[in-house]
Amino acid sequence: MRRRLVPAALLLPFALLVTACGGNSAAETSTDTDGQGSLTLDVGDQKGGSEAVLRAAGELKNLDYKIKWSTFSSGPPLLEAVNAGAVDIGGVGNTPPVFAAGAGSKITVVAAWHGTSKGDTILVPNDSKLTGTAQLKGRSVAVAQGSSAHYQLVASLKKAGLSLADVKVRYLQPADALAAFTSGRVDAWAVWDPYTSQVLKARQGRVLTTGDGITNGLTFQVAAPSALKDRKKAAAIKDYLERLRRAYAWVYSHEEEWARVWAKDTGLPEDVALAAVRRTYTTRIAVAVDKPLIASEQRIVDTFAELKLIPGKVDFADFTDTRFNGGLPPSTTTPRPSEGS
Repeated sequence: MRRRLVPAALLLPFALLVTACGGNSAAETSTDTDGQGSLTLDVGDQKGGSEAVLRAAGELKNLDYKIKWSTFSSGPPLLEAVNAGAVDIGGVGNTPPVFAAGAGSKITVVAAWHGTSKGDTILVPNDSKLTGTAQLKGRSVAVAQGSSAHYQLVASLKKAGLSLADVKVRYLQPADALAAFTSGRVDAWAVWDPYTSQVLKARQGRVLTTGDGITNGLTFQVAAPSALKDRKKAAAIKDYLERLRRAYAWVYSHEEEWARVWAKDTGLPEDVALAAVRRTYTTRIAVAVDKPLIASEQRIVDTFAELKLIPGKVDFADFTDTRFNGGLPPSTTTPRPSEGS
């Protein structure tokens, strides 16, 4: 039986929310800036990302520098802009920096958040006979190449005694993967929130497994080394990160308010936004860029190097800067519990 197709109009908003995925999308550069002063901080963002949460939390007030926003559809092109020096800092998931480091890009991880990975899932259709990850052998799985879901798929298969070669991988960006999944053209889909929440809320699939205990649940702010060498820009980056940490903390006690803002900014249905906020967003806590974090990312580097998807040896520590850690808790701190939905 063919599963119901999702109307194309519902796919577009989610194509803008690929916080961890691969792809080659140009940026939208805003003509407006926040703040005042002679210094401008060029910030790379994603739809419903840093700008939205900072504005909702009131953290864009009283800036003594300007922020010019550039909106990207995914992490890899944002990091390409950081590498080129077109963006001073921007937010991405846990895997794009690994591939950027593997390519020798000029990027530096300067801040991190640790959350649960319950929103990172492998989904199967409701009528699927699959009940465990090991049963994916020989099955087709959609995933965005170079994404956090890509690593989650590899790690989940390994835990089940399988390798990536044991499944038929279909490298698809989220909008295409969603269409393939709901039309029955793939057996499973490795993905993250808010796609997980969208599928579950629409009753179009169920969770086969999650990334909880499989992936590290980290997200990052990544800066250009040239900006970090500029004393004034480094000071602005420090202030920006402090504001961003306060904004994420604000979300903890304003879930519904943030979900409404996020829904409006991205085109998400409000119930999907709220489910994603509760499952994923409010679990995140700001943590230090420390040795355990670097070791965790190094394991991702080594995994993709073994798969020949990253050329040569890469030391992830060379792409980090700990100067903005302050009194933050260690990266191994337990995330806030997820409410789920």
